[in-house]
Amino acid sequence: MTQSNQELRSAAGLPEGFDGPRGSILVELKRDGALSAKSLAARLGLSLNAIRHHLRELEAEAVIAHEREAHGVGAPLFNYRLTERGNGLFPARYEEALTEILDHLVTSGGRNKAVEALNVHFQQLGSRLADELAGAPAEQRVARVVHVLRDEGYMAVWEGGRDKGTLTAHNCAMRAVAQRFPEICEAERNFLSEVLVADVTRGAHMLAGCTACEYHIDFRAPAGGQRLVEEQA
Repeated sequence: MTQSNQELRSAAGLPEGFDGPRGSILVELKRDGALSAKSLAARLGLSLNAIRHHLRELEAEAVIAHEREAHGVGAPLFNYRLTERGNGLFPARYEEALTEILDHLVTSGGRNKAVEALNVHFQQLGSRLADELAGAPAEQRVARVVHVLRDEGYMAVWEGGRDKGTLTAHNCAMRAVAQRFPEICEAERNFLSEVLVADVTRGAHMLAGCTACEYHIDFRAPAGGQRLVEEQA
């Protein structure tokens, strides 16, 4: 169960309207945040001229932008990033409807009511999967969780072994919701800990400005045996 570029592209699906190399470029930038034309050419097995052609097209459509990075003597390096419009091409399922529901709950019952609803969602999902995976080995639990997260648009990938590893979500399907209700991130961590029957700590965090959310999974430690530890990304 190891991460690969092909696995990530499969997990993400190419953004609608961006097939072939252009879609693959967007997925690579979504995963790593910023890449040079040379790096993209090496990853995708294309010539530098071909990559630059696609990058110019994507910039013209305002889904990517470049930034100049000086490196002392020599030509500057140009890195490419997704714009806000580019990030918007990736799944944000149910976000608008969920935001409206949460706004209603805040108005009618206060913020705690909305947070409680978010917690219940993960608790119910966790209970269903925990029953389904009772007694299953770690690899099977991870595979099922990754599948569920991918279906929800999280671009989830797993890298690790039998005892521990890292589950990375390269997209947040409810980012706008999480920005307003960051408590959902802790509910998500609790969900992972319960279903995976493991200790789960968060490393990288999109709300802290990272390009992905990382959860470090340790199957050798009991679930819930350690509180959330925010690591410096």
